Amino acid sequence: MTLIKNIADLVGRWFALLVLAGGIAGLLAPEQASLVTPHISLLLGVIMFGMGLTMRPVDFAVVARHPKAVILGVLAQYTVMPLLGWAIAQALGLPPLLVVGMVLVGASPGGTASNVIVYLARGDVALSVAMTSVSTLLAPLATPLLVLGLAGSTLPVPAGDLFVSILKVVLFPVVAGLLLRMAAHRFVERILPAMPLVSVTGIVVVVAGVVGANADTVLSTGLTVALAVVLHNCLGLGLGYLIGRGVKLPETARRAVSVEVGMQNSGLAAALATAHFAPLAALPGALFSVWHNMSGALIATYWARRVPEGDPVEPAPEDSPRS
Repeated sequence: MTLIKNIADLVGRWFALLVLAGGIAGLLAPEQASLVTPHISLLLGVIMFGMGLTMRPVDFAVVARHPKAVILGVLAQYTVMPLLGWAIAQALGLPPLLVVGMVLVGASPGGTASNVIVYLARGDVALSVAMTSVSTLLAPLATPLLVLGLAGSTLPVPAGDLFVSILKVVLFPVVAGLLLRMAAHRFVERILPAMPLVSVTGIVVVVAGVVGANADTVLSTGLTVALAVVLHNCLGLGLGYLIGRGVKLPETARRAVSVEVGMQNSGLAAALATAHFAPLAALPGALFSVWHNMSGALIATYWARRVPEGDPVEPAPEDSPRS
């Protein structure tokens, strides 16, 4: 297990580059990479089960202790990002399937790596975990309704099918992981060190598959979609921080809200787009997976060097508490 933990730690540190490598692999071997496309939902279910294993009932206690910060953060996530996705897609004149893809990314819950980024950025980790957990549990209702409302005029949106898919690949696996940890705490504690390895591998394979299925489109219009994704993520990070400052949250909470708003579960967006629309609609999710992990690493490095107001001066953290 020590060897596996060391490998998982190494994979976690090089997460962004591994995801980028997955995208490059999809471009270099599109036929082989696209073979995983039919299995993206299964891969995501495994990732979300792993996320559930990292959760504990105490994670939700933050909602009761700091309801203002959690509610504000989740509301910002489910308003700022979907609206930004739709507005950027319209401004850049993206075709309907890519509009749906951008909205899907924006309407997805918090990213699976956001808690690690918040920890490294010296943010409020408990708030980050609570926001990720609450937004994930709300996703079966919030995501289909937002996609229907914002993209329904662009393409027919199977909101009911989206609801069922999110139940299957997000809510059920997460709850199953949470229940397993409660029922077999000691066993789960032993395997938790390996979970980053499972999550990163799954996300890399998903990115490779989506990029491989859209290799021609990536090469022809990839720069425009990449610009849309970068704008989406950077504006989300910035607006999330400004919202936190506007309501006078502590600096650590502002950092958590910024990351939670800007980093999305883009793997879920890619899986839903592939299952219910077309592989092209999954392209924003795949590119977002690559970019937001890179931008997250950059912002964590920047904030790690700046002690939050009111905190004692201490060295930046080196090891993350959870995947």
